[in-house]
Amino acid sequence: MKTVTALEFDAITKKGIVLVDFSAEWCGPCKMIAPVLEQLSKELADKVKIITVDVDVEQELAQRYNVMSIPTLLLFKDGSVIGQVVGFQSKAMLEKFIQRAYVN
Repeated sequence: MKTVTALEFDAITKKGIVLVDFSAEWCGPCKMIAPVLEQLSKELADKVKIITVDVDVEQELAQRYNVMSIPTLLLFKDGSVIGQVVGFQSKAMLEKFIQRAYVN
């Protein structure tokens, strides 16, 4: 999973389906969800791009998307946010969450 900067963010999220994990190194639930996201990024590589934004480094991005708690996961489709979940999520729940992009 790639950690992206504000400079890369818009270019990456403007096309296709992208799941963005807003997190921080010190965040316990973020550390718990990271292996799940890593696994999904491999299993669903042909369907969704999964990236991470470090909220301590990219505070403006976190503010732009009103990230108040972490981990916050935003699902983008062609540049628009189509879903959001906050906190640790199971692999099954995240798979269902990602599927929303294919229904809209």
